[in-house]
Amino acid sequence: MLNDSDLLYMKRALRLAKKGRGHTAPNPMVGAVIVLQGKIVGEGYHHAAGKAHAEILALEAAGELSKGATLYTTLEPCCHTKKRTPPCTEALIKSGVVRVVSAMNDPNPRVSGKGFKQLKDAGIQVEQGLLREAAEVLNEVFIKNMETGQPFVTLKAAMTLDGRIATASGESKWISGERARLEVDRLRAEADGVLVGIGTVLADDPMLRLRKTKGKNPIRVVLDPHLKIPLSARLVETARETPTVILTTEAAAASQGKALERKGVLVRKIALQGKEMPFKVILHDLAKQGITHLLVEGGGGVNGIALRSGCVDRVIFYISPRFLCGADAKGVVTGTALPSLALAPTLKNMTVRRMGNDIRIEGRLGK
Repeated sequence: MLNDSDLLYMKRALRLAKKGRGHTAPNPMVGAVIVLQGKIVGEGYHHAAGKAHAEILALEAAGELSKGATLYTTLEPCCHTKKRTPPCTEALIKSGVVRVVSAMNDPNPRVSGKGFKQLKDAGIQVEQGLLREAAEVLNEVFIKNMETGQPFVTLKAAMTLDGRIATASGESKWISGERARLEVDRLRAEADGVLVGIGTVLADDPMLRLRKTKGKNPIRVVLDPHLKIPLSARLVETARETPTVILTTEAAAASQGKALERKGVLVRKIALQGKEMPFKVILHDLAKQGITHLLVEGGGGVNGIALRSGCVDRVIFYISPRFLCGADAKGVVTGTALPSLALAPTLKNMTVRRMGNDIRIEGRLGK
């Protein structure tokens, strides 16, 4: 029977799990706490793929005190061997833990339900579902990867109150304030891929790297159907330092593709559907390259392709309190409009807050 103490320790496990944000892909974020006679005797969190799992670190910290104890974990303990670390279930059974409380099942089909079964078969009491919704939000990237084989997609944009992201001439620095820009740096650190269109590259010549946040730079992805990107672009010049992928089409010149590859750029071709590069195919291709969380930082055209595809999971908009006052300014979403309101993507679970002088809106897109 779950009680208030169980809730307290699971909240602690969730806080620990969050420490791995931006470092564990393609693995989930997991935290674990071991409690004996009302005292925490061991805890840990998964630091990075290939390193020890949270449960193992907690067991190592507890030592002999794990005998007769309860383990709280944010995710079902793993039980399969086709990975770089041993199964957690075996270690738990050997440790003498008598009770395991887990927030959620592991969506990985190699584990789902099997880890719990192994523990129960060994005589360990298993209780699951405590703070399940919080655990699912924490690992929404991992869950989507497991269930669809595609990256989780966050679409971010900064705009004026009249929905414009740049002047008619392309000037956009800076629509949002410094606090919003610092948060975008953090978003890049959490993602393992960041995507823009060729229009953004030609207008801004961006680097798409982390500026002030410590972490690993995401893979930089450019949608460029005709390979218009200059060889002198900063993304190209630094491709050997930070992985850079250009997704193009058969319409692109082969000579330009070879020149980019000599610079260290990975050039991949995507078949057009009508006049657009289909976003679902793009995501499938990026998944093959190990991208689990894609941050879309494109202009209106890329934003439109992404939103119309139905594949965007999270939207974050920063709204600046000013106007550009004209249809010739660049819109945040462009392209062919949807024919009816019934088909319009709609944000759910919205949060709205001030961020300096900007308004920040975040929500999930219902499917």
